[in-house]
Parts: sequence; structure tokens; C-alpha cells
Amino acid sequence: MSRIGKQIITIPENVTVKSEASVITITGPMGTMTHSIPPKIQVSVENNQLKVSRLAEDKQTRSNHGSLRAHLNNIVKGVVTPWKKELEIRGTGYKASVSGDKLTVLAGYIHPVFIFAPEGITITVNEETKITVSGCSREVVGQIASNIRKIRPPEPYKGKGIRYLNEFIKLKAGKTAKA
Repeated sequence: MSRIGKQIITIPENVTVKSEASVITITGPMGTMTHSIPPKIQVSVENNQLKVSRLAEDKQTRSNHGSLRAHLNNIVKGVVTPWKKELEIRGTGYKASVSGDKLTVLAGYIHPVFIFAPEGITITVNEETKITVSGCSREVVGQIASNIRKIRPPEPYKGKGIRYLNEFIKLKAGKTAKA
């Protein structure tokens, strides 16, 4: 039995869960999310608790069991309090701005780089060098934050680039001059 899969998810009072044939819909104050249920897996809702169980013991079903439970737990947490990823920009002249759902990043290239936020995701720029990505879906928030970081990853000599907040970059020593 999966250690993660057999744990019960407690549903908060302001969250509603509807389970249909192969789709589960979770609605909360921050939004609505749906997730598909793989075959041979059963999701039951009783007394404000969500229970995931498997109907077969083959390898694919066993691997889907704990994974589905983790995804559903992340969705339940996300519709109550949104997931957040914070990034910071370091480098001379590097900055970011947002207008509507479009993030504009100036990171040392000739042209600005644009990132468009998908539905349900909000991107805010607190200062010119601090970016916050938030939303209900943990996967999408992490992917958008990763895409922003890929614009200019931190380089190992001066540490310039876009990094997650409190991410540690080990700096390398540069060339030393001959004496």
C-alpha cells in the first residue's frame, strides 16, 4: 500500500468537491480546478474527507495511487491559499515590469522578453527586481516560475541573472593574474 496514497485529505469547510465518473472538480474561494482520475483508482468523499483507493494491484495503478493523492492534496490547498513562487533579478540594468497578464523582462538582451500568464495565474512585480508568481495550480505556478528563470539563469562568476528568492548560487573564482 502506498504510504502517501493511503493518507486521507481533510477538506476545509469552504471547499466543495464533486466526483464524477473520471473527473473530480474542486471549488474553493480562490478558484475551481478539475483533475482526471486514472482507471482502476477510486476517489470517495465522506464527512469532509477525501479518500483515494485503488481497485487493482498492477504496477501502473500502484504508481498512480500516491501520485493522484498528492495532486488532489495540492489542489485542495491551492483553492484555499494560492501557491507562490518568488524570483529576484540581479544584474546591472536587469529589471521587470508587468502590464495586464504580460510580464516584460529586460535581462541584458537586445530585445525585451515577454511572458504571458495563463488563466488563473497572476504575476506581480513588487520592485523592479522582485517577481511573484501565484495561482491555484502548484504545477503551473512552478512551470511559469521556471520559464521566467530560464530567460537568464544565474551565472557562476558574478551571480548575475534571475534566481528564486533565497536560492544559493556557489560562485566560482575567476582567473588570477600572473605575478
